[in-house]
Amino acid sequence: MRAGPDVIRFRSVLAVQLGWVFDDNDVPQLTQALRRRVDAVGLPPTAYLRRLAGGGWDSELTALAEDLAINETYFFRHGEQFRALAEVALPERLEDRRAQRVLRMLSVGCSSGEEAYSMGIVAREAQPDPDWIVAVLGLDASPAVLRQAERAVYSAWALRETPDGIRERWFRPVDGDHVLDPRIRAAVRFRRYNVATEDELLWRAGQYDVIFCRNLLMYLTPELRDSLVGRMTRALAPGGYLFLGHTDSLGTRPEGLQPQHTHRTFYYRRSAVPAPAAPEPRLGPEPVRTAPPRPLPPVPAGQRGTYDKALGLLQEERFAEALACVEAGLDARPSPRDLLLHSVLLGQAGRLEEAEMGCRRLLDTDGLYADAHHQLGVCLEGGASVDVAIGHYRLATYLDPGFAMPRLRLGLLARRRGDHEAAGVELEQALVLLRQEAEHRLTLFGGGFGRIALTTLCRAELESGGVRR
Repeated sequence: MRAGPDVIRFRSVLAVQLGWVFDDNDVPQLTQALRRRVDAVGLPPTAYLRRLAGGGWDSELTALAEDLAINETYFFRHGEQFRALAEVALPERLEDRRAQRVLRMLSVGCSSGEEAYSMGIVAREAQPDPDWIVAVLGLDASPAVLRQAERAVYSAWALRETPDGIRERWFRPVDGDHVLDPRIRAAVRFRRYNVATEDELLWRAGQYDVIFCRNLLMYLTPELRDSLVGRMTRALAPGGYLFLGHTDSLGTRPEGLQPQHTHRTFYYRRSAVPAPAAPEPRLGPEPVRTAPPRPLPPVPAGQRGTYDKALGLLQEERFAEALACVEAGLDARPSPRDLLLHSVLLGQAGRLEEAEMGCRRLLDTDGLYADAHHQLGVCLEGGASVDVAIGHYRLATYLDPGFAMPRLRLGLLARRRGDHEAAGVELEQALVLLRQEAEHRLTLFGGGFGRIALTTLCRAELESGGVRR
């Protein structure tokens, strides 16, 4: 559906006033939302958009936040992150806060409260004794979901990933629903907040031990995303922890943060002592390893035939047949490699939005899958989100330092931007790593080029940039 001039203007105003971004797939939703709001306030579209762009119309921004927000959530969503919170982050923070006996946590984009309350439950179970003060603040732009959060009454579906013991200790069944224990409710409070606005008290330096901000950054403009990451980093205490969604990559060298990965998930720790970012590793006799490479996810025996057949068709550049083969073989529980191959083939077919969403679903289940981060970078780069793509390429190289393809993409992007020194570092690394790159990765990510052709490309780019050593 093609966006008309009013919807184009609407999208632009939302980016300024809320910091939210919408792509062409969102045009039908935006068209309907604009029509509803114009009818509700009784203004013609041109007058409505002029007033909205002028600022100061808080009630309308609230209505738009409620209308457009995506609020799907549940307790202990991505349990691996809550296990890392319980077993890594909180023991450290409790030790550091032993003198004050106060633990402060923040949930940004808390929706109807499940995430903030989950944080409160984990903290309550981790605190050494009852006289500690545990305070969790949940932020969201929508008053409607915040009213739900303050009720603290949830359906069984909202507790579908909640461990049985936690459900029995902290929830009371009432008329088919589940009422949260008053002790947890007392530790968690909620506040309406638009992340596009500044607030010095909210983001006071060093006040939070843990911040969760999951699956929000990808909906924000690049400027607002960078601003929010900076605010959260400054607001973390030295040694504090930041948990993002699996699809929200900051790369491997975010300023003031140290990447961590345990419990099959990825998160960040605020540097205890600010230090300059480490330089990129230079070419050496062996690739520099900062983390052990992960093995490929296994493919169930019954699915290998379909996967191998589709991969063979991809090698022969019979893309439509390969895509049809994969889609015919997808079942209710496809393997990660099937989903990755599906995303690659969707991208080859020019269906970048579908390819991106497939990658995001894959990372939603396994945030440490280097190949999926690389493929998401390819999708985002094709959709002109280059800065975010770079973050995913860097994360792929961190998760698997032997992975040549993201190094190659980083080098080509650096050359395109005129940063010949960075291009030289990345392309030299890619040149070394290509010698041992797995065949299936060359097939998936080589764009039809084999090992020799990609090696020639690396050398040509190095020579044309004047950085060949």
